[in-house]
Amino acid sequence: MALIEQVDVWLFGLLNLQLVHPAADDLMVFLTKGSLSGHIFILAAFFMIIRKGKEAFLLIVLALLAVGLADFIASGIFKPLVQRVRPCFALEHCRLLVEQVRSYSFASSHAANSAALATVIWIFFHRGVLVEKLFTVTMILYAVAIAWSRVYVGVHYPGDVLAGMVTGVFSALLVYLLFSWVLKNIIQPRLNSQKSCSHG
Repeated sequence: MALIEQVDVWLFGLLNLQLVHPAADDLMVFLTKGSLSGHIFILAAFFMIIRKGKEAFLLIVLALLAVGLADFIASGIFKPLVQRVRPCFALEHCRLLVEQVRSYSFASSHAANSAALATVIWIFFHRGVLVEKLFTVTMILYAVAIAWSRVYVGVHYPGDVLAGMVTGVFSALLVYLLFSWVLKNIIQPRLNSQKSCSHG
């Protein structure tokens, strides 16, 4: 077993077996199940609409694109390519707190998706007023908590969630950069030419 994988397994044991408490179990299950904590994404969308108005719909579209790309890379590319068995099926000792079908482990799409959303929110809100900065920090902490919960409940190694978070950040930045390029090189020049024609 490679050293990196050994460290990953050791960290999994630390987070899944040792740094645990019965009082935290329900919270981690809540965080890890989209059917339970998914409404937080809806609340985030409402906040974006309240703070940005009509502009928020564009931000929500960018967020959805970033999440979609992150999910595709994590689940559509990495998982079938790496084919890593989940710790709950590979290790003898594991606290499994949720039902889990047999699917591949690397990379965590939960971590990727939440990190993608948090990154889009950071791009557009981290320089705002205090309430927007607090919103940004909250969503980043929420993304980290989701990633941690995936290890805590026994369905991912720490390396899986780290790779997922990197994938999410990369996906969000790529979507934003592509949007910025299209806006600067296609949309704005066309709008400027239309204005010039109307004034002429």
